Amino acid sequence: MKRVLLGILVGLAVGAAAVWTMLKPAGVEAGKEAPREEEKKAESFVHHGTNGETFLQLNPDTQARMGLKTAPLAAAQLQPEVKGYGRVLDPAPLAALLAEGATTKAALAASTREFERLKALHAESQNASTRAVEAAEAAMKKDQIALDSVQPRLLLGWGRAIASLPDLAALVRSLSVREAALVRVDLPLSESLKAPPVSGRLAPVASPDQLAEAQYLGPAPSTDPQMQGQGFLFLQPSNPPPPGAAMVAWLTVPGEAQSGVAVPREALLRYEGEVFVYAQTGADTFQRKAIGLERPMDNGWFVREGLKPQDKVVVVGGQQLLSEELKGQGGE
Repeated sequence: MKRVLLGILVGLAVGAAAVWTMLKPAGVEAGKEAPREEEKKAESFVHHGTNGETFLQLNPDTQARMGLKTAPLAAAQLQPEVKGYGRVLDPAPLAALLAEGATTKAALAASTREFERLKALHAESQNASTRAVEAAEAAMKKDQIALDSVQPRLLLGWGRAIASLPDLAALVRSLSVREAALVRVDLPLSESLKAPPVSGRLAPVASPDQLAEAQYLGPAPSTDPQMQGQGFLFLQPSNPPPPGAAMVAWLTVPGEAQSGVAVPREALLRYEGEVFVYAQTGADTFQRKAIGLERPMDNGWFVREGLKPQDKVVVVGGQQLLSEELKGQGGE
């Protein structure tokens, strides 16, 4: 009997030891995970307002550690503009047509003098045959017809704005040596101007922030087969892109100036196809706001809605705030 009881006690002791051994790691791990989750929860900067809005709350020390910098938004005013697209025209055909005009003009002057000389000789002493006079007259008329064909082709191909320039040769020289660029801009069918544009701002499609002022010359002589909208010719006198370059254009039209703010490029964040800025809504709170980039400016983008002058936006460290927000919401 004693042996049986002793065996039972030994069995219970071994079982208790085994159970303790099995439960000890789980208990220890559970004890370790709990503080981690509490620590992770304590480190989250994401908070939600009473209306469901999401914002980040960072104390001054955290802001300094992240290197956050903010800047107040400046008020801005721009004349009304419409957006169009275009391309830099190749000046070679225009230069060739201009050279043809100069050549035929010189030929006409020479053939006219020859005709007048032979005509005078024929009238005075018959030293020039009638046939020679008639041949000289035919050559003169041929040169006149060739010269007369240049101007209509100039008007049809390049428009009255180009054809009527007082010093077209000087323009062609500047275009040929890439000191200036001739740009055709077309508007989509949804845009229709009742009055011609006042001026324009042009930039390569690949670099829309590199704006350059452009001078309005006149309407385009033909309709673009793809755009089917109004077309205009502009002269870009500085930083000319190469012929064939695709351009984006902002055409200034008559009307009252529009008010908004200038948002620095450093403040812009792009995520999932939208553009955002982080606005500082309090001493230690920051909120992400979606904005619409209406028109580019020299120092940023013109925005009319969602922001107002003197609002502070993050210009350094915005990407860190976006990462913290996404991390706090379980995003990537």
